[in-house]
Amino acid sequence: MNLLIITQKVNKNDSNLGFFHSWILEFSRYCQKLTVICLEKGEYDLPNNVKVLSLGKEHNYSKLKYIVNFYKYIWQERKNYDAVFVHMNVEYIVLGGLLWRMLNKKIGLWYMHKSVTSKLKLAEKLVDIIFTGSKDSFRLKTKKLEILHHGIDSNLFSFKSRNINNPLKLLTVGRISKSKNIDLMIDLMVDLKNKIGVEPELKIIGSPIYDVDKIYLDFLKNKVKKVGLHNISFVGVVANTKLPPFYQEADIFLNFSDTGSVDKTVLEAMSCGSLVLVSNEAFKDILENINVLFYIENINQAADRVKQIIDIDSYDLRLSLHKYVEKNHDLSHLVKEIVNKFS
Repeated sequence: MNLLIITQKVNKNDSNLGFFHSWILEFSRYCQKLTVICLEKGEYDLPNNVKVLSLGKEHNYSKLKYIVNFYKYIWQERKNYDAVFVHMNVEYIVLGGLLWRMLNKKIGLWYMHKSVTSKLKLAEKLVDIIFTGSKDSFRLKTKKLEILHHGIDSNLFSFKSRNINNPLKLLTVGRISKSKNIDLMIDLMVDLKNKIGVEPELKIIGSPIYDVDKIYLDFLKNKVKKVGLHNISFVGVVANTKLPPFYQEADIFLNFSDTGSVDKTVLEAMSCGSLVLVSNEAFKDILENINVLFYIENINQAADRVKQIIDIDSYDLRLSLHKYVEKNHDLSHLVKEIVNKFS
């Protein structure tokens, strides 16, 4: 099969979207020819059957130029693809859906977010199939939905056994945003210091994107100073391929996101053998099936739950987290399922 992929960015070193480089590489193994259109391209290392075309954000082109390039590419490459796979950005389906239907191209959308917008509703009418990773990650009712799983490169995010550190090492990874509730993690650090007598370490990996995120980052830094904590570090941007050592060294990975979708960073951490503490509702069923302690509905439970997790820590428990991801969320299995759905 020849496939066209539409995605936001192709850059293996990008901190937020670098993971998709692995997706493209995996798709290339199942497709004779792969054409990738992205808004912005950076560094990549892909086989000869992959062509990458950028709409030009890295050159600071105008939005009008993006649209012109988009139509140019999907038309000039029309004989080089049989189907279209759009990753997250429903705008491209709104723009290209009618043309792809006229060209008899099967259209698939990968979407994982609880928000239901007017663009998503329109895109749903134009696509043939919608892929998502969990029942909570797509909230629009449709008969076109295929609930698969997330795609984690379990070879990259490999298991590493270790003992609990002293002081305790906590970690969170993701965009610096209010929706991630990082301020609640700082509150947790204060509670833990009071309850265990030693201040844990917390590494916050990620960066702000929007102006409101930058304001939130300043708020977080001021809050750290105000409460007098010294073991919180804002690491900044880390490329996706450079994350495994951080996960492997962490005792507990924190995710207090309220986005309502399965956050891949939690699965990456689990794959590396890190224990997790999550209040994100999308993980409720997943984590309660593994161990009820990993999921909390009330953030006020967090400090006591951390102490309980420390008590149950074991090699077998950490290994079971890795095996869960390997069995249920392996990238190779996911891509193969998607390709088969297009057949």
